[in-house]
Amino acid sequence: MNSPQPRANVAEIPPYVAGKPPTVRPGMTSYKLSSNENPFPPLPGVVEAVQAGVAAMNRYPDMGSVALYEALARTFDVPVEHLSVATGSVGLIYQLVQAFCDPGDEVVFAWRSFEAYPIAVAAAAATPVKVPVTSDGRHDLDAMAAAVTDRTKVVLVCTPNNPTGPAVARAELDAFLAKVPAHVLVVVDEAYVEFVRMDDPVDGLATYRRHDNVVVTRTFSKAYGLAGFRVGYAAAPAPIAAALRAVSLPFGVSTVAQAAAIASLERREELFERVDTLVTERARVVDGLRGAGWDVPEAQGNFVWFELGERTLDFAAAADDAGIVVRPFAGEGCRVSIGETEANDRLVEVARAFRR
Repeated sequence: MNSPQPRANVAEIPPYVAGKPPTVRPGMTSYKLSSNENPFPPLPGVVEAVQAGVAAMNRYPDMGSVALYEALARTFDVPVEHLSVATGSVGLIYQLVQAFCDPGDEVVFAWRSFEAYPIAVAAAAATPVKVPVTSDGRHDLDAMAAAVTDRTKVVLVCTPNNPTGPAVARAELDAFLAKVPAHVLVVVDEAYVEFVRMDDPVDGLATYRRHDNVVVTRTFSKAYGLAGFRVGYAAAPAPIAAALRAVSLPFGVSTVAQAAAIASLERREELFERVDTLVTERARVVDGLRGAGWDVPEAQGNFVWFELGERTLDFAAAADDAGIVVRPFAGEGCRVSIGETEANDRLVEVARAFRR
């Protein structure tokens, strides 16, 4: 063949399926519950900070994200040299696999878990090792430890797990880390950490401080409500953080994104009031679903999971008819974000009728 050809692994990259926008229905307010977005508007002061940044759009962003690094270091008591920022925590996942895996190296992760994991692994020409979650949607950490071989370079632990919902306990993670060889990088993906309410929760920052092979990834997209700006950060021992920065996209985090993230960090007290409201609403939804006969897994993110198998697309269609769009995973189940009160009420109604 005479035309240019991409690397063979490119053909193996699965597509990322984003949450659909809501269907417009005359006379009915429709809601998007398909992308785990924060339903609240920006925090007070964030829009103003962004507008100030817009005035400098003719200039490149600060490539070193100096002010953002300083704000993160100050907020989380982490040395600047232990931090890396990128276009969302998903950008950091891509960079980690790229930085630590040669073609053919193995990356172990639970499945089903975050949809971008196999994409990042395939893009790096690495080999995915998918370890099934348990029947209640939890990481099987014993099986994941057993799946580690001499070809394993990275292990991804998504807690809370997207899309099923349960989170890993600190004792479970500590026991798992004791089994993982020191040369294997363990990524603790805490995209939904602010929503966790459980006994013995993982503290990713404390965990990375105790281990030379642990990196924690977090995002401003979920609890902070900055999904449209794509800002994530990682905390790791200095050599790992340096590797992340080395493979980062130059000027990847825009001026307005940096401004929004800094302003949001300054307003964490207001942020957590909103998060508490969403957690309360999550509990109400879970109680309503279980009262309607659904055995939904423990929900520690800002979403709930329905195990539906072959009925998945039928459930998604029923939700769409009610003016709410959900995220179906064909043949497996539906993930539904916690949204506005009216949207959540409709979800419970749809679920009750669908079960009947």
